[in-house]
Amino acid sequence: MNIIFSLAEIDAVADKILVENPKKILLFNGSMGVGKTTLIKSLAKKLGITDATSSPTFSLVNEYQIANNQYIYHFDVYRLKNEMEAMDMGIDEYLYSGNWCFIEWPENIPNLIPKEHSTITIELLPNGKRSLVLV
Repeated sequence: MNIIFSLAEIDAVADKILVENPKKILLFNGSMGVGKTTLIKSLAKKLGITDATSSPTFSLVNEYQIANNQYIYHFDVYRLKNEMEAMDMGIDEYLYSGNWCFIEWPENIPNLIPKEHSTITIELLPNGKRSLVLV
């Protein structure tokens, strides 16, 4: 799936992504400030989160409960120095829980990503819009 959008259209983009039925392990690639966290907040809202969401930059993971005792785990692994730090925080338990896992900066933990995942890549365009590719 390929989409060109403005940040004002982020909720409609989240709907389109969910209609595509992505894997529950969802990787987010893109430069700093491109809108990864903003998109994740919208996806979380569409999946049933009513509480405020925020970036887990300092906590590494935020947990949100949704219906049927399911969870969304939002990871920001930008600050990790190596994959062992992710293992020490128990990331494998999250990744194999069957719950949604949204991972920003997945290139910092390439050997820990489950084979079954989907990837969203966002790129800032010269006109201020974003290009999104979901595979």
